[in-house]
Amino acid sequence: MTHGRIFLLAGILLLQLVLLTGQGIANAGEQALPADYCQWHVSDYAIAQPLCGLAGDASRGMAIASDSDRGNCLACHQLPIPDVEAYGTIGPPLSGIEARLTEGQIRLRVVDTREINPMSIMPGFYRDPRLIHRPGKRFAGRTFLNAQQVEDVIAWLVTLK
Repeated sequence: MTHGRIFLLAGILLLQLVLLTGQGIANAGEQALPADYCQWHVSDYAIAQPLCGLAGDASRGMAIASDSDRGNCLACHQLPIPDVEAYGTIGPPLSGIEARLTEGQIRLRVVDTREINPMSIMPGFYRDPRLIHRPGKRFAGRTFLNAQQVEDVIAWLVTLK
């Protein structure tokens, strides 16, 4: 095969990839959001208002954060939870987070930290489900946590002084 043909085939493949990616983005915009999804707004690196106007419960938030089927914050963060010996160290320790960040800044990081750092590996727990790339079947078309669970986690995190 000549170099010209190789470049031509590579160009065709690249064009197909661009077209397919563009089509995927167009389709994502056409998908409907879940009926219970609340829109949120970022301002000054924070989401000032609670999702859906909900009040969180700190005790439920701690349970969600330590539950491997829900928040699973322990997989990446050291948390001040009694009797927990195993935790991850990929993310920063969350002890004292309330002293470092406002409630709105914490909310943005839990909702979708990619709004701050597009390369973050932290999941957006209330990210627009149309933007989630290849979710597991149980999460297709929905958020990882619902709005109440997110607000519960935030209520607990703001107690970590």
